[in-house]
Amino acid sequence: MDEKRVREIFKKTGVLQEGHFKLTSGKHSDQYLQCAQVFQYPKYVEELCEELASRFDEQEIDLVIAPAIGGIIMSYAMGTALGKKTIFAEREDGEMTLRRGFRINEGDKVLLVEDVTTTGGSVREVIDVVEERGGDLVGVGILVDRSGGEVDFGVQKEALLTVDVKAYEPEECPLCEKELPIDKPGSRDI
Repeated sequence: MDEKRVREIFKKTGVLQEGHFKLTSGKHSDQYLQCAQVFQYPKYVEELCEELASRFDEQEIDLVIAPAIGGIIMSYAMGTALGKKTIFAEREDGEMTLRRGFRINEGDKVLLVEDVTTTGGSVREVIDVVEERGGDLVGVGILVDRSGGEVDFGVQKEALLTVDVKAYEPEECPLCEKELPIDKPGSRDI
């Protein structure tokens, strides 16, 4: 699968949105990638995750993990593509943790997946969860890397689409200066 096919799927499913957005990182942008839109279409999710899974063929993987809520479906689809167990981390009292009886065993080879990353904050929080439990992070798979390829997790990172979408600190946002209404589709403070 090439980038053209990924963009075609994202266009068909309404992933890319334009306006004035507050991102999960707290930054503002005139574009937002709502990957939840693609998760409505199992055939596309399967196609995307099979491609992403193939990029980790050389890795030994015991477990797939993702941050909730955006990564839950992706984790399941990646686990299906890889034939591996899947779990997700979620926030409790503002901190990422494992709940619902999920476990990472000492030495488990863990692949972390995420739908979209900008600064990598949520991914780093889940990396901490993996490491605190003795897991061995072997890679990070992402549908869309909004950092322009800049974010680094110290392991193999694969993204189906890498974009460099402008993001502004709130106090420097030209959209705020124009007093355009802001949407907070992925922000933690909603």
